Amino acid sequence: MSNWNFFTNHAHVIFVIAIEPQMTVRDIALKVGITERAVLRIISELAEDKLISIEKSGRSNIYTVNLKYHFRHDIERDCTVGDIIALLKSV
Repeated sequence: MSNWNFFTNHAHVIFVIAIEPQMTVRDIALKVGITERAVLRIISELAEDKLISIEKSGRSNIYTVNLKYHFRHDIERDCTVGDIIALLKSV
């Protein structure tokens, strides 16, 4: 059996943030199975593309997923992040 995942690490980070917006970078890394440095890079990229926003709360961050964000690829352009998250939550 090959060793690949259906969703990317970027998608996993988005899913984790959507479920638990106050989760720390360390906890996101543990949940996704990647390094904290990788999570920080992914969060930076997602924020740069306006897929998530970051709000400071004391020394912590609160992340908000832009549920109206449309995917970029032609195949899923009609779907939003919120559509996919809703599907996952219903399972």
